[in-house]
Amino acid sequence: MPNAVLESISIIDTPGILSGEKQRISRGYDFAAVLEWFAERVDRIILLFDAHKLDISDEFSEVIRSLKNHEDKMRVVLNKADQIGTQQLMRVYGALMWSLGKIVGTPEVIRVYIGSFWAQPLLVADNRKLFEAEEQDLFKDIQGLPRNAALRKLNDLIKRARLAKVHAYIISSLKKEMPNMFGKDNKKKELIANLGEIYNRIEKEHQISPGDFPKLAKMQEILANQDFSKFQTVKPKLLEAVEDMLANDIAKLMTLVRQEEAAMPSQSVQGGAFEGTMNGPFGHGYGEGAGEGIDELEWVVARDKPTYDEIFYTLSPVNGKVSGAMAKKEMVKSKLPNTVLGKIWKLADVDNDGFLDDEEFSLANHLIKVKLEGHELPTDLPEHLIPPSKRGL
Repeated sequence: MPNAVLESISIIDTPGILSGEKQRISRGYDFAAVLEWFAERVDRIILLFDAHKLDISDEFSEVIRSLKNHEDKMRVVLNKADQIGTQQLMRVYGALMWSLGKIVGTPEVIRVYIGSFWAQPLLVADNRKLFEAEEQDLFKDIQGLPRNAALRKLNDLIKRARLAKVHAYIISSLKKEMPNMFGKDNKKKELIANLGEIYNRIEKEHQISPGDFPKLAKMQEILANQDFSKFQTVKPKLLEAVEDMLANDIAKLMTLVRQEEAAMPSQSVQGGAFEGTMNGPFGHGYGEGAGEGIDELEWVVARDKPTYDEIFYTLSPVNGKVSGAMAKKEMVKSKLPNTVLGKIWKLADVDNDGFLDDEEFSLANHLIKVKLEGHELPTDLPEHLIPPSKRGL
């Protein structure tokens, strides 16, 4: 398709997941195996769920299980969340996390993005701000993929190296157990049946993570058609080379990748929806929180300044300024953590003299209000919040 987004990223949309009666219809190919093949080669896997009809069918469960060892690439999108109210959305989100916890066997929680990802009016607009914030987070995640492509390939190399090492231990162990002359077929069947125990023994003997082992059922199926007598014993020098690569070479490669990324121009996904909300009044958070009053001619803090001035003059200012100790007594009444209040002080003390005049004190209280309303504080003080008497300094 002629779309600027596709110049920096390729998107593969899978056929819809079958559910209910449709699951009885054969696709004519191994759907889960095809997705597993793609999972090994992609940078990001996005699982889509509809909030109004949350259902993890048998086929979907099988697909998610086939993505084992690629959990770091997986993200979940709870789509069409505008079709239900806030209370029901909380229940749906909890049910989704519980269902995924039974299927995805990792201690880490998969990141879930909630929203309505299409260009239609929201049916229930109660959670508009949440949807906008989640959309921006998802877009940032996707935009960062070209930057992290080299690192992802390096991670895949590490996975393959560890799998090859485990494979060598398994094959060597099977070779050792085989008799030299008679009863080879019976011993082979016994070893395949007890492959799980061999996995456990290798895991304890060589301190290998269970996640590094190939899938048991698949390995048993493949081994059934192999001639065990042709297997090789383990070669310590080759394993030492792999260990050395994982311990030393990978660390050096990681440094080189980071250096190369720093030297290259910033790579990110551009065009389409990624630029639709970046700038202008419909940008995320525009005119809200610390951004309130950005388009106004008057200083936005001036609205509440009379109230803040009353408090200011009760603090006994000297030469029109209050000390840090006096300001602190008032600021801690907000019950915000000291780390947050310290940041507010730094932003409000515009002239860096260690004191606050009436305008700076009003600014500090305005920023406290912004934080208490649930908005983030800016890293640097925006131009529209600079007190009028301090502008141009």
